[in-house]
Amino acid sequence: MPYTADSEVSSFRVVNLEQERGTAIPFASELCVVNSNTGSSDVDMSNAEGAGLFDINGRNTIYAKNAHEKLYPASLTKVMTTLVALKHSSGDLMLTATANVRNLEAGAQVCGIKEGDQMTLDQALHLLLINSANDAAVMIAEGVAGSVEAFADMMNQEALALGATNTHFVNPHGLPDEDHYTTVYDMYLIMNAAINYSAFTEIIQMDSYTTVYTDKNGASREVSVSSTNRYMQGTAEIPGGITIIGGKTGTTNAAGHCLILLSRDAASNPYISVIMRADGGDFLYSQMTDLLEEINK
Repeated sequence: MPYTADSEVSSFRVVNLEQERGTAIPFASELCVVNSNTGSSDVDMSNAEGAGLFDINGRNTIYAKNAHEKLYPASLTKVMTTLVALKHSSGDLMLTATANVRNLEAGAQVCGIKEGDQMTLDQALHLLLINSANDAAVMIAEGVAGSVEAFADMMNQEALALGATNTHFVNPHGLPDEDHYTTVYDMYLIMNAAINYSAFTEIIQMDSYTTVYTDKNGASREVSVSSTNRYMQGTAEIPGGITIIGGKTGTTNAAGHCLILLSRDAASNPYISVIMRADGGDFLYSQMTDLLEEINK
């Protein structure tokens, strides 16, 4: 049976997604959509596997390359980690680190959390988003859900609720796993949901962070971290008329170099931009700058 929005026989009626006039409400009525590669040839994205630029208020996809291809997200994962944590817990939740915060692959980005350390969820989220601390990700997952596995289940449930059907997570940090993947478009959906939380948008605007937490002996410990985002560091040039609010970086050998940003144009209209699997850091930021320049056209 061909689908029509006004059909009297429709599976939409089973879940009661209809307006008074009898017309089904499209799932993506408030979202940007992507059917195929689109955008200006002025954007050279030859050194990245996937990319997208989305006009949030206009619900318009300005640029898309391989937006539905499954890719490793690396630490872009932490946008979903934050979304799930904020949705299911409060910032003053006290977290206690287990030995699992040290059970990470060699060379993983950490901020030095040890077993028995205590801090609030708010503190841990700052360390997670600003410095991409993988030990903070484990601490958050276990504190919110009881285990990394249970938290990953919550992440996957949230992904499905958002329509991110080409996404599957197995951990809260994004360290490589063949069953841990997402897409450019799904990252747009996740970021679009995360920016509804003021705590998220406040944190991603920060270029550094210092806090004091308690170790297992009750002693105070201070930690200072800096942003991994070159735009926030001031080492990557931002196109004129564009304000970068903030975002999340991600880099592993399997995922390449990844970046997702929330930006605004001169009229304060918001945009989400994503690049995944860029060949190197320099390529990532030069291509992102090219992508952001499309906003002004």
